Amino acid sequence: MPRLRIFDRYIFSQVAWSTLMGVLVLTGVMVLGTVFKEMERLLGDTSSLPILAVLQFISYVIPYSLIFTIPWALLTAILLVFGRMSADNEMTALRMTGMPMWRICMPVFILAVAMSGVCFWVNIQLAPMAKTKIKRLFYDLALDDPAVLFQEGKVLEKFPGYRIFTKKRKDKKLWDVEIVQTTLGNMERYIRAERAEVEVTPGVTDFILRLYDCQIETTKADEAPPAPSAATAAAATVPAAPVEDDPSAKFQPLYAKEFAISFPLSELKAKTERVSNSMKSTDDLWTEVKTGVSVVNGQPMTKSLISAVRTEISLRYSFSLVAIVFCLVGIPLAVTAQRRETSIGFALSLLVAVSYQVFVILASNLAEKRGAYPHILMWLPTLLFTAVGVRLFYKLSRK
Repeated sequence: MPRLRIFDRYIFSQVAWSTLMGVLVLTGVMVLGTVFKEMERLLGDTSSLPILAVLQFISYVIPYSLIFTIPWALLTAILLVFGRMSADNEMTALRMTGMPMWRICMPVFILAVAMSGVCFWVNIQLAPMAKTKIKRLFYDLALDDPAVLFQEGKVLEKFPGYRIFTKKRKDKKLWDVEIVQTTLGNMERYIRAERAEVEVTPGVTDFILRLYDCQIETTKADEAPPAPSAATAAAATVPAAPVEDDPSAKFQPLYAKEFAISFPLSELKAKTERVSNSMKSTDDLWTEVKTGVSVVNGQPMTKSLISAVRTEISLRYSFSLVAIVFCLVGIPLAVTAQRRETSIGFALSLLVAVSYQVFVILASNLAEKRGAYPHILMWLPTLLFTAVGVRLFYKLSRK
């Protein structure tokens, strides 16, 4: 019995340590690989963002990445540890003592159950909350300093009806600003300013973009050109009306020393409050399934939307069991392969993880097709891989 306890600690420590290293490495790869691209898409140029905001974004993304990295890291650790033990004939020596395979693997099963518990907490509670905070981070940054919205060399399209290009920015000052104002997708007004400045009033949600030395054109020939702010109306000059046969008659130019546009940050807040199923808490999802009423706007939900909610619930619960499933599949694969090379173990883990994810993606694409029963299909990869793992483990135990 003492030898068994020593061996249990040996197996557990080897797999647990490798799993921890795998989680750190895989999470780091996800953060450094794709997360910064997503952060740039949501928040703009990361080099001009406060370091605290960047760290906040990373801290919110890590919980979501753990959904994938914990099971994958455990699978990789099992393949590496058991593959090495099998290649070094350690597994054969243990089997010759008369210990059944399930007893040898008991420490790993315990670790897999513990990892599934962590995955359950991450999937059910932590990840949805983190996704919500990621979406609100953009609004919070804009509320603190609206100037961060204007990124050098990029077009800002966060405000409906406006497309704003800024060539250069320093703090709250902008240079070479071009603004296109649209209505129903058609250009209504074009503004080009030599420079501009973002003005914020304490306690007021909206901010003002004050333009200097600007040229304003409107495409509505039958309407008067847009007037600048009352304080600077005297600084504007309007040239003579164009000749009616002139092709440029549809434009009404106006030159102004100063012009102000107010942008409502409340519209950005409304965007951040649009909650997807992945951002809702699990309790809210269950409430929507039971009542058929959206927890966001209180409106009745269609059957396709309820189907999507059911699918999201199934996704969270099924993903919580992936660690156990990968454990059942990984042990027979590692012992059968009998390879101690790290590259082989990682390749096998990648193959298993990708195969599982393909099934999940297929079920997710059918989320709103109620007739396909996507909430049941979401359990298919878990059940299928569990059956394969049990079968492989049974055959391994019979050897």
